[in-house]
Amino acid sequence: MAGKIMIQGTMSNAGKSLLCAGLCRIFKQDGYQVAPFKSQNMALNSFITEDGLEMGRAQVVQAEAAGVAPQVEMNPILLKPTNDVGSQVIVNGEVLKNMSAREYFAYKKQLIPDIMKAFHKLEEENDIIVIEGAGSPAEINLKKDDIVNMGLAKMVDAPVLLVGDIDRGGVFAQLLGTLMLLEDDEKERVKGLVINKFRGDKTILDPGIVMLEERGGIPVVGVTPYMQVEIEDEDSLTERFNMTKGGKGAEERIGLVDIAVIRTPRISNFTDFMLLENAPGVNLRYVKNPRALENPDMIILPGTKNTMGDLKWLRQSGMEAKILKAHAGGCVVWGICGGYQMLGQSLSDPEGVEDGGSMKGLGLLPVTTTFTTEKTRTRVNGTLLHVEGNLKALENLKFEGYEIHMGKTELLEGCPMNQIHDTVKKKDRQIPDMESENRIENSTDGISHGNVYGTYIHGIFDKEKIVSEIVKSLAEKKGLSMEEVEGVDLKAFKESQYDLLADTLRKHLDMKAIYQIMGMQK
Repeated sequence: MAGKIMIQGTMSNAGKSLLCAGLCRIFKQDGYQVAPFKSQNMALNSFITEDGLEMGRAQVVQAEAAGVAPQVEMNPILLKPTNDVGSQVIVNGEVLKNMSAREYFAYKKQLIPDIMKAFHKLEEENDIIVIEGAGSPAEINLKKDDIVNMGLAKMVDAPVLLVGDIDRGGVFAQLLGTLMLLEDDEKERVKGLVINKFRGDKTILDPGIVMLEERGGIPVVGVTPYMQVEIEDEDSLTERFNMTKGGKGAEERIGLVDIAVIRTPRISNFTDFMLLENAPGVNLRYVKNPRALENPDMIILPGTKNTMGDLKWLRQSGMEAKILKAHAGGCVVWGICGGYQMLGQSLSDPEGVEDGGSMKGLGLLPVTTTFTTEKTRTRVNGTLLHVEGNLKALENLKFEGYEIHMGKTELLEGCPMNQIHDTVKKKDRQIPDMESENRIENSTDGISHGNVYGTYIHGIFDKEKIVSEIVKSLAEKKGLSMEEVEGVDLKAFKESQYDLLADTLRKHLDMKAIYQIMGMQK
């Protein structure tokens, strides 16, 4: 039997995902084979595995920290919100169907066999499983038939560490209030408390820790600091949306090149921009208010879980007009996935996959998109080909990534095929006879038209050479002299951040106590 430890939080964004990633790295460093697990994840950021299955990115990050390949068993259920009251339900990497919150709540217990099958597979293959909960275990309205917090802890017989966020204030009330609302057998599973995101002198906190242990009857196994590590965030609660590079406000922006990512209401896969965000000479900011767009050198329309809904938001908010004005003034515009679809001439949804009906696009690319019920999920790699405009220096550069989208995009009849890349698609699960083969795709998966670029490929900005050429090209367009823009090796950078996270947690967590809680000796 593998050792198990489960991280639950007093609320969303208490730091569970990051702590799980750090523990995965610590256990890896200590010589164990480790796997992360989250039975049910709700997030718009997702990932395609090597075998073409979809899972949440939080467990992908944790798998990277553990030094293992992501596999769908690490996240058997993924909920991708489509609107305020419903989600696309993905089970074992495959789309089941769209459900309202009430419909899913009544259905979810039927997924327990899938959860247990996935967990047992990981248990057979690993020494330690690091399990992440979701939200809070004390949500009274969600406790019935729970499959992700205490309900899961009981199913897999896991001890729990309960994490509170002191940065938001009221951490003692968070932790003690959560314990008070747990059933006796649930509270018995909580073996340690963690105060997360602490800033300042810990000795000032010591009297509170004594009181917390006395009233809660559970030891505090760590007070972890507010950590400055660059690790992908799980969902739209990310603090990246509220800051510019280095955590500076708008009045303190730094960087020779200004890149604006449009923060649409249902933005997804914003982790596409991590390397750009950390590139020397770049100020990357997320923009929600049209007045804040100003005059960027490049605008990025990101992926979205509801293309037509977010396009309506662009139109109604005035952001569309701002983008078109910036483009007319020479600004580079790049759309990824849903953002690419928005840049076309029209979008049609005859089967009601999104909002139904049809609507006009931004009109910056000579393509049309039709939504269908089939979902494309595939890993890709290839070469950038006919790149027009200011980013022509990208031609012949290699890339790799994945596609995950509903809908097919086609070139308007009579328009030149300015295909931005050729792609080799691996194991496209939509085509049964190609399960174990690769195929070269010559289609409108991506095109360039003047200074407008569109692609379905997530990860297109994950190569240091591509990022450095974009930054150089944008800087030269402004007449700036940049003799050399240093690229960042993304893999090496990630490894350094996971090690930094682990080193920090080792200093502030009682790892000896955590090993004992798991029934293991360090």
